[in-house]
This record gives sequence, C-alpha cells and structure tokens, in this order.
Amino acid sequence: MRTIIDLPESDRDSLDALSRRLGISRAAAVRQAVSEYLKTHRPARDDELFGIWRKREEDSLDYEDRIRAEWQRR
Repeated sequence: MRTIIDLPESDRDSLDALSRRLGISRAAAVRQAVSEYLKTHRPARDDELFGIWRKREEDSLDYEDRIRAEWQRR
C-alpha cells in the first residue's frame, strides 16, 4: 500500500544518507522504521496480559478493597 508522508528536509536528507549507507531504498528504510516503532508502541494483546497480576505480592481483591476504601474516605 502506498502512503504519502511529509518529512522535514533535514530528516529526509538524513534518511537518504542512511539508506545509501545501508544499501536500501528510502521506502525500505521507512518500512523498517515503522516496524520497529510499532514493536515498542503497540498495545499489549490479551494473551500478554493474562496472569499479569501473579508477580504482585498483594492479592488483586485486597488491592481493590484498599482502593475502594480510599474512595470512601473522601
């Protein structure tokens, strides 16, 4: 799929220099950059979240009760 993006001239020049150094096209460099960005910014999937509480020392229901008690005091 084609996508048009606007880059500041200095970023485009740096991207072009990097692409030449790596021997890849500008488009390939942008695809790689987007892929890396998405790896670190993509929301977690449900299967990655399952069991997330197991490493905590406090039981989740105790935590919920404690937090709700704070609401009652206000």
